[in-house]
Amino acid sequence: MTLSDHVRTLGRGPGRSRSLTQDEAADAMCQMLLGEAAPQAVGALLMLLRMKGETADEIAGFASAAQAVLPALPPVDLDWPSYGAGRTRGAPWFLLSARLVAQAGHRVLIHGWNGTDTKVRDGLSVAGIGMASDPDALATLLDRDRIAYLPLETAYPALFDLLALRDVLGLRSCINTVCRMLNPARARASVQGVFHPSYRELQADAATRLGWHALSVIKGGGGEFERNPTKDIAAFGLRSGQRWEATFASRLDETRRMAEQHGVTFGSRDLPAFETEIITGTAAIALDTLGTPAAGALAARLWSDHHENIAA
Repeated sequence: MTLSDHVRTLGRGPGRSRSLTQDEAADAMCQMLLGEAAPQAVGALLMLLRMKGETADEIAGFASAAQAVLPALPPVDLDWPSYGAGRTRGAPWFLLSARLVAQAGHRVLIHGWNGTDTKVRDGLSVAGIGMASDPDALATLLDRDRIAYLPLETAYPALFDLLALRDVLGLRSCINTVCRMLNPARARASVQGVFHPSYRELQADAATRLGWHALSVIKGGGGEFERNPTKDIAAFGLRSGQRWEATFASRLDETRRMAEQHGVTFGSRDLPAFETEIITGTAAIALDTLGTPAAGALAARLWSDHHENIAA
């Protein structure tokens, strides 16, 4: 089938069009990544999906095909995608959360692209997270630090080109969700943030179709996996390959948006309760995803140890 055939399936009109099957979606993604489709057909397909709304089968098919053409990467325990545009996010406290998970002995891979927002990339060095340019550099960083950041644009340029079509089309496409579901190192556990709540269940359903083991998806700060400690947080995903839902209770009795900085600088050694609870609360959900018992207590202890190491 050509990509035009898939466009026809989606766009025949009321009563005749339908969603793509998982296999059809995989075939369409292969054609787009290999440059075998006309750019007009690529744009038409992505915008038809945008208008219709993606299904779990479509996301699973796109993600599996994208993963299949990627180079082999060293093994990791936790997949941590970062694709929020940053318009409603403050400092990237979740980077420090990911660092705590690595401090607990788990290998963590952060991968992403955040558009024109530079806060995540700028925060990597502050959080002590190295950026890998290729699989060999990634292996070195993971062996040394148990955590690394892989930039989408250099690791997977063909997929990045599809994601960057947002600037041409003027609208977000399903590729943003596909990147969150990419899991390039095939980790058994993944944590994901979304901006729109409806995507929590969509990504959980897609993970089920992909046969994933553990996943936690939350509505997080700026669309990242980052917990607001002043709200009850609804989480969706998988545990031991089975659908799972939970609510994590608020940790602070106040009302505050994640983007409110209140004069706190990212990387400050002594942080107020709000920022501390973002870091430890986010790390706790990540550790829970990895199957860690008493994850909240461990995250708090790791943060205390982190401060002691800095002071020393």
